[in-house]
Amino acid sequence: MTQYILALDQGTTSSRAMVIDHSGRVVAVAQQEFPQITPLPAHVLHDPDQIWETQLAVAKEALAKAGVAANQVAAIGVTNQRETTVIWDRETGKPLDHAVVWQSRITEPICESLRKDGYEELIRQRTGLLIDPYFSGTKIRYLLDRHEQAQGRAERGELLFGTIDSFLIWRLSGGTTHVTDVSNASRTMLFDIDRCEWDDELLKMLRIPRAMLPEVVSSSGVVAQTDPTWFGEPIPIAGIAGDQQAATFGQLCFEHGMAKNTYGTGCFFLLNTGNRPIASKHRLLTTVGWRIGGETTYCLEGAVFMGGAVIQWLRDGLGILECSEDSESMAQRVEDAGGVTFVPAFVGLGAPHWDPAARGLIIGLSRHVTADHIVRAALESMAWQTKDLVGAMQDDFGRPLTILRVDGGASRNDLLMQFQSDVLGVPVDRPENTETTALGAAYLAGLAVGYWPDQASLQQHWVRDRTFEPQWPQTRRDEAYRVWQRAVERSAGWAPSANDQP
Repeated sequence: MTQYILALDQGTTSSRAMVIDHSGRVVAVAQQEFPQITPLPAHVLHDPDQIWETQLAVAKEALAKAGVAANQVAAIGVTNQRETTVIWDRETGKPLDHAVVWQSRITEPICESLRKDGYEELIRQRTGLLIDPYFSGTKIRYLLDRHEQAQGRAERGELLFGTIDSFLIWRLSGGTTHVTDVSNASRTMLFDIDRCEWDDELLKMLRIPRAMLPEVVSSSGVVAQTDPTWFGEPIPIAGIAGDQQAATFGQLCFEHGMAKNTYGTGCFFLLNTGNRPIASKHRLLTTVGWRIGGETTYCLEGAVFMGGAVIQWLRDGLGILECSEDSESMAQRVEDAGGVTFVPAFVGLGAPHWDPAARGLIIGLSRHVTADHIVRAALESMAWQTKDLVGAMQDDFGRPLTILRVDGGASRNDLLMQFQSDVLGVPVDRPENTETTALGAAYLAGLAVGYWPDQASLQQHWVRDRTFEPQWPQTRRDEAYRVWQRAVERSAGWAPSANDQP
């Protein structure tokens, strides 16, 4: 009987599921979007029950499309939007509140208090992270503070914390398994990435009870069985990774120095630094890539908060796009952005700037500028933000980038990929299958159950679709980058507070 891997890819704006075969081919896919809840301009929430319902629905739909029964699924791999924080009741499984999404800046006051108390160096040394609302730790504190008696309940173990992977596995296992993997744990601001353990000093800093934390496990290994209620019979859950680490694994960036950039809701650049963490001099993040068979792989990471989400805003907020896919054809109608620069700092700027008070800016407008120019400038903003990351990354790593592997929805945009190659001055390699986040989760799960024998056997599955070669001379690249940097300077520190609250 033919066996498959089921990959659950729970993202920021949608839940997806893919059925993947031995060759790494996607046999079937199902996807559902869910609402974004934005009570404040820089505060983003999700309904955890909607996440669960959409993820379970697409898992069943994908299996049905593929004609695959539960007993044909060798394992499930789970990958997820990282840092997004859920607290739920251990007995009922009911969420305490909405999930606080990674994009939310609501906890900036807590972060500022930690900075004033002098915790920056401790957090940097232990976690590889910066003090920022992006990470889960301050989100836990915020949720506990919002609910009377929540602190006491958490201390008694009645409330559980998890990132989305933990919450889904808890539900999938029928409430029997409370785990997260090292890659997700490393994004909480509570995890010692050298010892690969929760850190008691950091927990005390935020008054977070250890009793509510999940057990930390390897990224590849059987951790639970699904409750037979969901698919008719149990299926092993054997792979877990945060979405960007999963994409790096799915791109087969197994060697020291290999790098990928994912163009999704945000843009996320990860570079494999091998078995040792490298501290950044440029406020990049040092993070755990994955852990397999007792061996931990580390990465340097740069995160852009608004990548493809800016195209979604042009569609939903301004109405100048009917669908996101129209962005390439609109941008191609003009030779360039017409002097327009778009800095999409809607929720502040991520690495290497880390400015929560920055706000979005479109500058260089003149009478001849059209919607096409603005769309093109929005696309170009993804490439410029990535260039900011690459410059910092090269200096930290001590060697130049020679090629960049790309994935995610916007990587299918040829105009954007050519522009990315032009501004970086390096080739950009796009695989045939750009859904590498789901592939990474599938590979991690499949390795755990022997579906694939080892990592070397996966190499044949990476097939190049196209390489984009740089066409700009260095002088043009430098001049255009200076314009971008001037625009970024003008967007800095704009908001009166990190959450735009009066």
